[in-house]
Amino acid sequence: MNMQTAHIRSIAVVAAGTNEEYQSSVLSGITDETKEQQINTACFVSFGGVLGNTLSDAGENAIYKLINFRKFDGAILMTNTVMDSITRAEITEAVMQAGIPAVVLDDSSNPAFYNICIDNEKAMRELVEHVVTVHDAKALCYISGPLDNPEANSRYQAFLSVMKAHGLPAGREQIYFGDFRPVSGKEAAKALLRSGQPMPDAIICANDAMALEAIAVLRKNGIRVPQDVIVTGFDNTYFAQHHNPSLTSVARPLYEAGRVAVKMLMQILDGEPCEKTVTMETVPALRESCGCVSDRDMDFKEYRESVYDLIQRTRADVSLFDRMISALTGIDTTEDNVRLLGQYMQELGCEECSICLCENWQHAFCGDAEQSEAEGYTEIMSAPYVRTERGSGSVESFRSADMYPIPPADGGNISYFLPLHFREHCLGYYIITNGDFPIRSMLCHTYMLGISQSFENIRKLTNMNNAIRELDRLYVIDQLCGIYNRNGFIRLADQIFRQCMCSGEKLMIGFIDMDGLKYINDNFGHDDGDFALKTLADVIGACCGSRLTCARFGGDEFIVIGCGMTAEEAEQFERDFHEQLRAVNAVTGKPYRVEASIGTFVTKVTPEMRLFELITEADTIMYEQKKRKSTSRYLRRD
Repeated sequence: MNMQTAHIRSIAVVAAGTNEEYQSSVLSGITDETKEQQINTACFVSFGGVLGNTLSDAGENAIYKLINFRKFDGAILMTNTVMDSITRAEITEAVMQAGIPAVVLDDSSNPAFYNICIDNEKAMRELVEHVVTVHDAKALCYISGPLDNPEANSRYQAFLSVMKAHGLPAGREQIYFGDFRPVSGKEAAKALLRSGQPMPDAIICANDAMALEAIAVLRKNGIRVPQDVIVTGFDNTYFAQHHNPSLTSVARPLYEAGRVAVKMLMQILDGEPCEKTVTMETVPALRESCGCVSDRDMDFKEYRESVYDLIQRTRADVSLFDRMISALTGIDTTEDNVRLLGQYMQELGCEECSICLCENWQHAFCGDAEQSEAEGYTEIMSAPYVRTERGSGSVESFRSADMYPIPPADGGNISYFLPLHFREHCLGYYIITNGDFPIRSMLCHTYMLGISQSFENIRKLTNMNNAIRELDRLYVIDQLCGIYNRNGFIRLADQIFRQCMCSGEKLMIGFIDMDGLKYINDNFGHDDGDFALKTLADVIGACCGSRLTCARFGGDEFIVIGCGMTAEEAEQFERDFHEQLRAVNAVTGKPYRVEASIGTFVTKVTPEMRLFELITEADTIMYEQKKRKSTSRYLRRD
C-alpha cells in the first residue's frame, strides 16, 4: 500500500536591499519561523536603486521576473523596499495572476492582500508633536522617503498635519525627497548647508538610515546634535540605538513582524479566519538626539562584543573578497571561473549554492541572445555549479520556470535568489541555500557585483576570441569563392612545403587559370562573371578532396597544393578536373561554358628549392596549355 507523501509547503519572499537593517530584521523573523514550521522559503532579492544606475537597476530587478508564483503556496511581499514603482506593480500583478494568498509588509494599496503594518501616521505624528511641544521647535525640515511608497507617504502626511496644526511653515524649501537610502540623508544635509538658510531647530527623517547620515554631515561641518539642531529617525534600528548621540526614533517590532507574516500566511492556507490587516504597536524611543536623557538600558558590554564581531566579520569578508577578485583576474574560461567561485562561496559559509546561467549567455554577438538577456532569463538555463549536502556537480539544463536546478528534497530550507547580470543584461542568477550571507554581510552586494563582473569578463573574452577567429577567417578566405585566398594559401602552403622537405614525400602544385572571364563579364555582366568564378572554385574544391588544398590566388587564377602525390595522381587530378567541369557545364543552363587551363608540377623538395619558384614552374606549364587553346570558343553551341 502506497503512502501519500505529505505536501511540503513553500513560500516566496520578495525583498530588496537585504543588507540594510529593516530588511534583514524582517527576513530574520520570516526565516526563523519557516525553519521551525519546516516550510521551504525562496527569497528573491535585488539591490536595485543602490547605485543610482538605471541600467544596473534593470539587471538587478530582473530577478523578480524569475519568480514563478504558481510554484508556491503563498507569498510574503516586502515590496515597500523595492524602489521602482513599475517593478512593484509587476510583482503585484504576477501574484494576482498566480491566485495565491499574499501577506505584505506596510502596504495597504492592494485590498486583495493581507497586510502587516504599523500606524505610520500616528507614530510619526507623536514623534513630531514631541519635538514641537516638548522641545519647542518652531523651524523644522523634513527628509522624506519616496512618496509612491505607502509608508513614506503616511509619514510625510503626518509631518504636514502636525506642522499645520501648530501653524508652522512646511514649504518646499523645508522638504527633501529621498529614497530611504543612507545617501539621501547625506545629500539632504549637504543641500541644507548649501542653501544658506538658517539651521532649523529640528530635522525630522523618515527613517534611521537617512537620519544617521545626515548627522554625520552636520558633525563634519561643526554642527552639534542636539545642541545646535535636533535630528530624529524612524525604525529604531540597532545602530540608531547605539549611535552617539543615540537617535530619537520610533521602535517597531521588525523581527516579530516577520514571524507574524509567516503565521498569518499559514492561517490563511489552513483555512482559518484571519484579519485582513494586523497593526503592530509602535513606541516612541526618545533619546539623546532630541535632547531627552537616554535611559541607557542597553547592555554596553554586549554592544562592544557585537561591534567587535561585526568589525571582524567585515574584515574577513573584505579579505576574502580581495583574494577572490585577485584570483578571478587570472581566469579565462567559464569552467575555471565557476570552479573558483564555488570554492569562495564555500568560504563565505554558502555550503549549499548554485550558479545558474542563461542559455548561450556568453554569445553577445548573437542579436537574439542579446535581446533575451536584456528582457530577462532564457527559458532554458544551465547550472554549471551546484553544491548540496551530498557534494558538488552540475545540471546541464533546466527550465527557468522551475527556478531551482535541483529542488529541495525536504522542508525548512531557506534559499536566496540573487541576480547575476552586467548592466541591464541578465547573465543568470545565484542561489544560496541555508546560509545567512545575504542578510548578515554588509558586503553582499559588493560580492555580487564582483562575481557578475567576473562572468562579464569571461563573456567579453569569449566574444573577443570569436571576433579574432572571424577576422582571421576573413583574412584567409575568399568571400566570393569560399576557399582560401592568397593569404590563406601562403600560410598553409609553407607548412605543406616544409612537411614534404622533412618527410621526403613529393610535392604537387597545380596552377589553374580561368579561360574567357573577360568575355563573360563583357557580354553577360559581372554577376555572371562571379557565377563562373564560383562554379570553377566549386569544381576545384570537389576535385581536391582531403589530400589537396586549393585557393584563389588572385583574379581568375587558382592554385592547388598537396604533399605525398605522384605524377600519375597529378595526371588523374587533371582528368577529373576537366571531366567535372564538363559535367557542370552540362547542367548550368548558361549561354557560355566555364573553362580553365591547368598545369601541374610534381617534384621532390630539396633544401635549395623555394616555394614560389615551384609555383612559377606550374604557372609556366599551365600557360603552355593555355596557348594551345582558342580563346574564342566560350560561346555555348549545344
